[in-house]
Amino acid sequence: MPLVTPLDAEHDIETKNLAAFFNETLGFCPNSVLTMQRRPAISKAFINLNKAVMANEGRVTSALKRMIAWVSSNATGCRYCQAHAIRAAERYGAEQEQLDNIWEYRTHPAFNEAERAALDFSLAASQVPNGVDAAMQKRLHKYWDDGEIVEMLGVVSLFGYLNRWNDSMGTTLEDDAIESGNQYLGKHGFEVGKHE
Repeated sequence: MPLVTPLDAEHDIETKNLAAFFNETLGFCPNSVLTMQRRPAISKAFINLNKAVMANEGRVTSALKRMIAWVSSNATGCRYCQAHAIRAAERYGAEQEQLDNIWEYRTHPAFNEAERAALDFSLAASQVPNGVDAAMQKRLHKYWDDGEIVEMLGVVSLFGYLNRWNDSMGTTLEDDAIESGNQYLGKHGFEVGKHE
């Protein structure tokens, strides 16, 4: 049971209109947003930040951004965000082989060196203490420009907020997200956990 129960999608019309963004991303409005709308300024600011972070300004694709989110969420242990990130990666055209082998991104041939650098950066930036060092910076700049690195760190930071929000809240995981989590993450022990 969540710490705070989500409100109906009709509770705040401005949030509802902004949340249409998630119909493309996930196919539904997340329970996290439905909970945030208890303070509509938070839900609206969050959705606008999400849209800005996930906009494609360079070569960091929508699918890669969602895989960055998955690595970040995996590092922090948030099952809710892991399931959402892998579902969104699927919906945004991540290659089937990448989805099936996301746990092995460091060695699996479905991932190129630029993607590995981005995903390693996500992992290092999500750890406490932070693991981004000079070697990581050099490797990242080998493949990505400053703006693209800002986009990547925007994803990690956004999911840092979401990981804390959803794990502390015990947000109930939606059925479609559970299905994606089981399909792509189940072979490594994915469970809903506190997000039932």
